[in-house]
Amino acid sequence: MIDRLPPWFRREIPANAGVVANSLKYFEDLNLHTVCLSARCPNIYSCFKKNYVTFMISGGVCSRSCLFCAVGKGSLRRLDLSEAYNLALSVRALNLKYAVITSVTRDDLPYGGATQFVRVVCLIRNLSPQTKIELLIPDFQGQEKALSLISRLRLEVIGHNIETVERLFPFIRPQGNYRLSLAVLAKIRKQGFYGFTKSGIMLGLGESKPEVMDTIKDLREAGCDILTLGQYLAPSKNHAAVKEFVTPEAFELYRQEALKIGFKSVVSAPWARSSYLAQEAYSSITGGTLSYV
Repeated sequence: MIDRLPPWFRREIPANAGVVANSLKYFEDLNLHTVCLSARCPNIYSCFKKNYVTFMISGGVCSRSCLFCAVGKGSLRRLDLSEAYNLALSVRALNLKYAVITSVTRDDLPYGGATQFVRVVCLIRNLSPQTKIELLIPDFQGQEKALSLISRLRLEVIGHNIETVERLFPFIRPQGNYRLSLAVLAKIRKQGFYGFTKSGIMLGLGESKPEVMDTIKDLREAGCDILTLGQYLAPSKNHAAVKEFVTPEAFELYRQEALKIGFKSVVSAPWARSSYLAQEAYSSITGGTLSYV
């Protein structure tokens, strides 16, 4: 286990800490959850400064117990009937040009909660028709109906994170399956989705470089278009330990290799997360540029 952050991973708390507090109070008042807070994202200050936010739907408690994730575990609650509408109101109030929405995994719900994604997307389109939408979905246990509901939404991006290499999957994601996650991405494409598919990998859990490259290749073979790679940070001592801090140079090498095998956009850096620079990654494919600034 490595406790001390390397020099390239240290950041000063920016001057907009008050803005973050006000934003979180706004979401709390509407009973909305964000990955930014629930997953303890290290980019919360920089993203909120740019008016970026990643919403998390279907409540704040997950039905699974992955060893990397800070999202709450415990007693599952009924869906908040106002959640979808409040989220759509927030997108309009914040004037978001690009909305990123994920969810906790809810294996207890019909279709794994896919219908809540549908409600959210429909309401955003009703209130903010110009907003582009990216979804980051769980595996829905591979249910064809659930994936069909999502793939037919005519979205800009649909993402599903593989998170780690196949050897570590049973330990890091014991209730998931590496091959199932690959199949989720492939099925979305086969079901007629014409937007971009996306996935993310955490590094520093003890994986080898060949294993990372194998995972990158597996994702591309599954039809994945956008890739993110970032450094894993342990949320607590009860989570999987950090085995290595991967250097910025290694992240850049992975980025170059991923682009060589056909990925359309790659965000690869120690601070990168699955929704980090999501709007820029999408724009870089459709005519914009991707900058890490």
